[in-house]
Amino acid sequence: MDKKKRNAVLIAVAAASAGIAAMTAISYAVTRLMLSFAIDRKDPPQFEKRREAFAGSDELKKIFAEQKENAEKLLALPCEEIAIEGFDGTRLVGHYFKVDGAKRTVVAFHGWRSAWYRDFAVIYDFWFKNGCNVLFVEQRGQKGSSGDYMGFGLLERFDCQSWVNYLIGRDDTVTPLYLAGISMGAATVLMASGLSLPDCVHGILADCGFTSPYAIWKYVTEKNLHLPFTGFRARVASDICRRKLNNSDSRYSAEDALKCCRVPVLFVHGAADKFVPVWMTYKNYLACASEKRLLIVPGADHGMSYLVERDRYEKEVLDFFAYCDDRAPAPVPVAEDAAPSEETPAVQKTVPAEDLPAKPRRKAKKKKAPEGEDA
Repeated sequence: MDKKKRNAVLIAVAAASAGIAAMTAISYAVTRLMLSFAIDRKDPPQFEKRREAFAGSDELKKIFAEQKENAEKLLALPCEEIAIEGFDGTRLVGHYFKVDGAKRTVVAFHGWRSAWYRDFAVIYDFWFKNGCNVLFVEQRGQKGSSGDYMGFGLLERFDCQSWVNYLIGRDDTVTPLYLAGISMGAATVLMASGLSLPDCVHGILADCGFTSPYAIWKYVTEKNLHLPFTGFRARVASDICRRKLNNSDSRYSAEDALKCCRVPVLFVHGAADKFVPVWMTYKNYLACASEKRLLIVPGADHGMSYLVERDRYEKEVLDFFAYCDDRAPAPVPVAEDAAPSEETPAVQKTVPAEDLPAKPRRKAKKKKAPEGEDA
């Protein structure tokens, strides 16, 4: 090969390498941006105004007025404000509402980048009127609770257990307990089903929950953003998740947990859900080892099943309560059980130390420059 041809080949190879490097850098930057949007505490600019677009449904616009009005009513009701410490020291906040003649207690977990008073604004009155004390939890990394990141259920499942432990430590808690969640809150309670829960937990209500963080990120990226979520991007996403949440595996799923579930589960999902596809609930349902029920609501988009078929939804929930209230959990072995030792901290008496993730990384705060100096 003469010198001119050799130089031409070298230039072509260099150009190709530079192009690949540039594409890799862009792909990494885009993936990092997506993961920051997914799990970082701070809401992106204009997020509230674009909530409907992210939910993927124009129907949500029709219920915002009712939701807002009911949320204001819920916020105006008297309740007990509670704060506990999570497994990693994160401050967790809850709002405890009690009713006369309570028959049970519901621990309710809201969804991603949302709020307890928004997600349960329409259904809270149904719970109250049917003898439910309700502890509305503020998920870590959102609103009043501390934490720099949202864990998509990976961390929140341990928070769920902490809240249950808190309630059973009170003398005035009305049992049985039920764990309820919508969207990411549903994934939270489903993942918590794989942990050692006390016998006073009699059931789980999961409305439009996803299977795993990895699965929902992949779905949203490919279906909503029209970008591939395989190979390099998937590896980068998993790596960022492990670094920010300290070795929490984004592929751990509600399916994994449900194989160890020992309490009945009521699965609910809207058949027209464009944000969390209904097939994720089908997969969770099939994986569930305990007694289970399934309510699929035709025409309902994300989190709208109660609004679309309110009467049917209420009947299913009341039937579920009637069936579960006086029943003890099935004696199904729980894979994550371990015999506690006297030296084990209280939260680890029901969660083996090796199963607890390390403390999530804290974001470094920028130091302000002294007056008179450039920042």
